Amino acid sequence: MVEIRDLDPSPRLLLGPGPCDAHPRVLRAMATPLLGHLDPEFVRILDETQELLRQVYQTSNPLTFAISGTGTAGMETCIVNLIEAGERMVVCVNGYFGQRMSEIAQRAGANVIVLDRPWGEAFDLNQIRAALERHRPKVLGIVHAETSTGVLQPMMGLGALCREFDALLLVDAVTSLGGVPVAVDAWGADSVYSCTQKGLAAPPGLSPVTFSPRAMETIRRRKTPVQSWYLDVTLLQRYWSAERFYHHTTPISMMYALREALRLVVEEGLEARWVRHRRNHLALKAGLEALGLTYVAKAEHILPVVNAVRIPAGVDDVAVRKRLLGEFGIEIGGGLGEFKGKVWRIGLIGYNSRPGVVLQFLGALERCLAASG
Repeated sequence: MVEIRDLDPSPRLLLGPGPCDAHPRVLRAMATPLLGHLDPEFVRILDETQELLRQVYQTSNPLTFAISGTGTAGMETCIVNLIEAGERMVVCVNGYFGQRMSEIAQRAGANVIVLDRPWGEAFDLNQIRAALERHRPKVLGIVHAETSTGVLQPMMGLGALCREFDALLLVDAVTSLGGVPVAVDAWGADSVYSCTQKGLAAPPGLSPVTFSPRAMETIRRRKTPVQSWYLDVTLLQRYWSAERFYHHTTPISMMYALREALRLVVEEGLEARWVRHRRNHLALKAGLEALGLTYVAKAEHILPVVNAVRIPAGVDDVAVRKRLLGEFGIEIGGGLGEFKGKVWRIGLIGYNSRPGVVLQFLGALERCLAASG
């Protein structure tokens, strides 16, 4: 019989694109004794979590809650509820997660029109306008912070543009929520999803989503049932509203974690949190450029929380990442898709966005680059 030892993972500093290190207060909250998922005390916790989510999302949407699943579950929830088979959806693809959105929409039966942009570039309103005018889709899907390329997509004006063509605006905020400004109502976004393990500095396991009244009215007018029973928001809404009708067993400890993570965001203040992430990003950027590394994105579109830089010529991608992990206990991300072997993705997200982390990482990377010649 194989002996299974006590759980004792090696200490790590998680500086990849996610997960990042959870805040100590979040981890303590997860050790709180369990309640039943219909217990009146837990119902109050759900109410508090929803109110905190609205503040962090900057929205008044009544249906703002957390899907039991990671960020991709949030992506799938939004798509399968908004789209019926045969309906048109324009998906903006300039990286790996735009591609994933397109694939999920195809599986949901959508007539998907892919709007391409080279990896590392952002979309402009004129290109999107032309696509909406030509195809007249039901939904426009776009990634706010493309994790695979380190590109931050400008959002202002998109909501008004979608309304001009009677389209719903679906936004991926997986890597942006809690790290850079996300303003659902100001953007005019109809459906937005995110995750817990990045800017909110909690473990993976929940996907905060929000639906505008306009989106919910569209869902209520569906001609066919939502493809997924588990992700059907017309059913989930009954649990997350005053009715509290049983749907599934909510992951109690993860809900504790999300509530505490959101409390931390609100205590710090949204503006202060964005300034902190920006300041530490600029310090990291100065150090990386001093080491000779260049960013993938143009200066005006650099995503502060995931720094995507090109691997210097002659440097072994895997060897450097293995040395960072083995010698210094630091994890960073490699490239995805067409950037595989060409890009490092360095996350400076949530709890890990601190000056000491910047200095620790730059010192370790300098040693690894020197060893690579």
